[in-house]
Amino acid sequence: MKKILLIAAAAIVSLSASAQALKFAHVNYTELVQLMPEADQARAAINASSKEAEETFQGMYEEYQNKLTQYQQKAESWTAAVRQSKEKELGDIQNRLQEFQQTIQQELQQQQNQLMAPIQQKAIEAVEKLAKEGGYVYVFEVGSLLYVDTKQSTDLTPAARKALNIPDGRTLESLQAELQAQAQQ
Repeated sequence: MKKILLIAAAAIVSLSASAQALKFAHVNYTELVQLMPEADQARAAINASSKEAEETFQGMYEEYQNKLTQYQQKAESWTAAVRQSKEKELGDIQNRLQEFQQTIQQELQQQQNQLMAPIQQKAIEAVEKLAKEGGYVYVFEVGSLLYVDTKQSTDLTPAARKALNIPDGRTLESLQAELQAQAQQ
């Protein structure tokens, strides 16, 4: 029994000694991905597609509004068959509007995923390279952590920003200001 306790104690001491040698790091992955120059290009492409979709939807909606106004003004003078035909036409346009909204939302989400995937992969690869070079066992994403002891974990975000060619003065706050200025134009 004493031998088992001695072996267990030795194992615990051995594990705690090796655990002290482990190196940990953290990174703000969201910041990296959002601030990468490639993300600006992706956002521009997504915004262009979104604007085009909005213009198409607006044209379809105006068509619906015109036909609805015409229906409301002339419905009493039409025969039952003409009124029924116009009601069917209005219903068809409403269905097309709903289908278009659903489809375009899915397509825009798909486009965003396709454009952002290589950007996200590039950020992951940069962090992995830094982690391997630094001999880190784990790199944690700060957005998913409740607490980080900065004395025991190294912040790889500055090095990753440099590796990804993110300008020094660029922050999430400055990006937000840029996006708001663009939206107001």
